[in-house]
Amino acid sequence: MQVSVRDNNVDQALRALKKKLQREGIFREMKLKQHFEKPSEKRAREKAEAIRRQRKLARKKAQREGLL
Repeated sequence: MQVSVRDNNVDQALRALKKKLQREGIFREMKLKQHFEKPSEKRAREKAEAIRRQRKLARKKAQREGLL
């Protein structure tokens, strides 16, 4: 990953880098790897994430159909 620094503005480049890392999910991955996660906890977390994704997609679909 690369961010260019323009006009010696390091703060702006740092903000851009953080935004890119956030979008890529690097911070989330680092947080998950800070401690060991039991396989049963991992399965439960992944299942909950999948349910959350499906509900979000269903809400978006219902909203689109409601507006059309």
